[in-house]
Amino acid sequence: MERILKELADRMAKTYADRLVSVILYGSAAVGDHHGRFSDINVFCVLKQLTPREIGESEPVFRWWREKGNPAPLLMSADEVQRSTDCFPIEFHDMQARRRVLAGADVVAGLVIDDRFYRAQVEHELRAKLLRLRQKAGALLSDSGLLLRLMTDSLSTFCVLFRHALVLAGADAVYEKRRIVDAVAVRFGVGPAPFHALLDVREQKVKPRDADPRQLFGQYLKEIQVVVAAVDRLEK
Repeated sequence: MERILKELADRMAKTYADRLVSVILYGSAAVGDHHGRFSDINVFCVLKQLTPREIGESEPVFRWWREKGNPAPLLMSADEVQRSTDCFPIEFHDMQARRRVLAGADVVAGLVIDDRFYRAQVEHELRAKLLRLRQKAGALLSDSGLLLRLMTDSLSTFCVLFRHALVLAGADAVYEKRRIVDAVAVRFGVGPAPFHALLDVREQKVKPRDADPRQLFGQYLKEIQVVVAAVDRLEK
């Protein structure tokens, strides 16, 4: 991972030269909590300006990066960073908490995040991810292997959103997935069993064939809905 991160930073610097402001690694990969099969390598790239020229120039770098199995870096102009903290409080809080500068300046360190819409964004993301989970499950509910993979793939995203739900409820931020699950169990009355079962599969403590995906899916949906309802009840 270190080798391809360095290569990414070098390619971005070569592509944009003095127009490049910053390349930042954020999320689990920034603090050594990256699980290759289930975790993305998230990168934030800031340029002095962002026009069709810069977007076009990014194509070879982004194609190479996606071929490595990673999501395309987030691209913003320096002005957008300052003006969009009210729209993306989840992302900027995550970057401030866990990041590593790969090139250029640390544009996140002193950023003042506008939290006016923080609760709304957390609820929106939870509901959107829940809807997407149902949509995908509707096409593969009879395939136990694919259903289990769908749940294990989605777990990281839900844990991130659960952490933000906890922060909104006045709890301290926690980052290890099992600690997040235990914390939402205490704070919101969530049943932790389906989340721990999926983590056991992810961590290869339990073999996939020993899981019951259909039963697990029902429990998983139910407990996610408990968190959604709890966030909906938080002060607006």
